[in-house]
Amino acid sequence: MDIAGAFSYHNLIFIMKGFGITLWIAFVAIVLSFVLGSVTGTLRYMRIPVVSQILGVLVEFIRNLPLLLILFFTYFAMPDVGLKLGVMSSAIVGLAVFEAAMISEIVRSGLSSIPKGQVEAARSSGLTYMQTVWHIVLPQGLRRMVPPIVSQFISLLKDTSLAIVISLPELMHNSKIVIAQDFNYTLPILALVAVLYFVVNYALSLAARRLENKWG
Repeated sequence: MDIAGAFSYHNLIFIMKGFGITLWIAFVAIVLSFVLGSVTGTLRYMRIPVVSQILGVLVEFIRNLPLLLILFFTYFAMPDVGLKLGVMSSAIVGLAVFEAAMISEIVRSGLSSIPKGQVEAARSSGLTYMQTVWHIVLPQGLRRMVPPIVSQFISLLKDTSLAIVISLPELMHNSKIVIAQDFNYTLPILALVAVLYFVVNYALSLAARRLENKWG
């Protein structure tokens, strides 16, 4: 084990560049998946004829595919249909689509957990269906969705490591290159990677707890 060599200036800079890409990819994918998943989940909850059924089939199909397969598809297969994406765009699209399907189910379940009596009371008081969803169902459902949604965001951050298969220069990819220089670097570098992942994911968990306490 060579700690001094593993943590040389150039190695640390190279690894932190990969960590920066990991955080950027995760951030963009989180934003996209949250927006797409929230819209999809809400539409499914509203049970719009045909639209809800089609979205339900798509969500279930994507949820039951391995993320690795989706990443392969976005990078290697999509050019065959005329849509060529760069490695970073492919990773973002693959992660966002996969996580949006997961978040969609969380949103739909969270909205469905609101007692029907509240919906009926709101409608009888003169609110339209859309007003009821926006003012009554969504605010309460969102509070219940926070823990599982944050868990999905944490999973998404960890899943960025799978993009190593399409040569995205993220944290695990760059760490692997450093380790390949000298296998005595293996333990120190992997320990550093573990700490970096832990710090970010733990921060997300703390943020989720604060939101729960604030809204609780």
